[in-house]
Amino acid sequence: MHHFEHRNGRLYAEDVDVAALAGEIGTPFYVYSEATLRRHVRVFATAFAGADPLVAFSVKANSNLAVLKILASEGAGADVVSAGELMRALKAGIAPENIVFSGVGKTGEEMKAALDAGIYQFNVESAPELEALNDVALALGKRAPMAMRVNPDVAAGGHDKISTGRKEDKFGVAWDDARALYAHARGLDGIEVVGVDFHIGSQISDLAPFEAAFTKAAGLIADLRADGCTIDRLDVGGGLGIPYGDKTPPPHPDDYAGLIKKLTAPLDVRLIFEPGRMIAGNAGILVTQAIYVKEGEARTFLIVDAAMNDLIRPALYDAHHEIQPVLLKENAPEKLYDVVGPVCESSDFFAKQRALPEFRAGDYAAIMSAGAYGAVQASQYNTRPLVPEVMVNGDKHAVIRRRPTFEEMLALETTPDWLS
Repeated sequence: MHHFEHRNGRLYAEDVDVAALAGEIGTPFYVYSEATLRRHVRVFATAFAGADPLVAFSVKANSNLAVLKILASEGAGADVVSAGELMRALKAGIAPENIVFSGVGKTGEEMKAALDAGIYQFNVESAPELEALNDVALALGKRAPMAMRVNPDVAAGGHDKISTGRKEDKFGVAWDDARALYAHARGLDGIEVVGVDFHIGSQISDLAPFEAAFTKAAGLIADLRADGCTIDRLDVGGGLGIPYGDKTPPPHPDDYAGLIKKLTAPLDVRLIFEPGRMIAGNAGILVTQAIYVKEGEARTFLIVDAAMNDLIRPALYDAHHEIQPVLLKENAPEKLYDVVGPVCESSDFFAKQRALPEFRAGDYAAIMSAGAYGAVQASQYNTRPLVPEVMVNGDKHAVIRRRPTFEEMLALETTPDWLS
């Protein structure tokens, strides 16, 4: 469900005319729908009504302060993976007691910042990290609330690069090592053992991997409690996919919730979720303009002004994004296009051999389902400025990150004296 639709042949974001917005802002740019963000977080929370879960939005999916502020107002917490994301979450008004800190490479300074803030939980991913967290906590005279991220060796995710729960992935500790590590953690004065954490991947399209992982987690929790550990939290990560238009839609959150509540009811734990894509993915689009239509010998290239540095998912994951004309043309014939950007890389594409209504230079296109892992992964490759982000609310809109000037981009760089 999202709030982007054509009315009388014109694409609207809620009640804002996207073509008019393009004329005002200049392409390319992202547009987010506040109504969609609010609806998605409410649907997820409602699915777990009565269970008192912590819904910690995965900040890496979309870290814009306005997005985080909207979700904070809905009661969402945050899952962060860096000191910068922690700062964003706090600045957006997310309470420290609703923040969990994940990631395989937390530094001592990041741990200190999180302990000083008083976050809810650290998700520890290795034995060396456990020792480092203990040292930092002791130096501050604190105890760090800790859940070990345990790797259940369950393959899941829409692409090899977003599957995170297999034994050869970099995330988490080995299943067979978990009990010994927890026993060691119990003896550390700077560590408070509070829970178990796992996360098996992203863009998961069926419930079977979740069931397999939960079943293993339930057994581990029983073993750890028998060993004397206090386990009253279970962080199950995120991973529930969204419909991108190329495959069977993933399970509804209600079905996901039904499975999880059934499997975890006997455990008497507080559930922690880290949804990202499911909340933000379909809440945003990337608007671009056709520059040229280039007829090749075997292919027709639709060259647009957005590029892989603005939205890297197709180049990085072979991700499918639906592409729609912003302005529909009556009886427009369909053609096969390779939709590509101006960056000097063969991997700079958004679609290959995609059937679309005929485009001409100057036409606007909307790349759908771009609200997650879009702007956050953008770069300034080819000295292309980061594109604006715009939020809409009904018939109102606001630029929530503006496009930098070339002068601002270059201001961070200096040349050594000997080149003067």
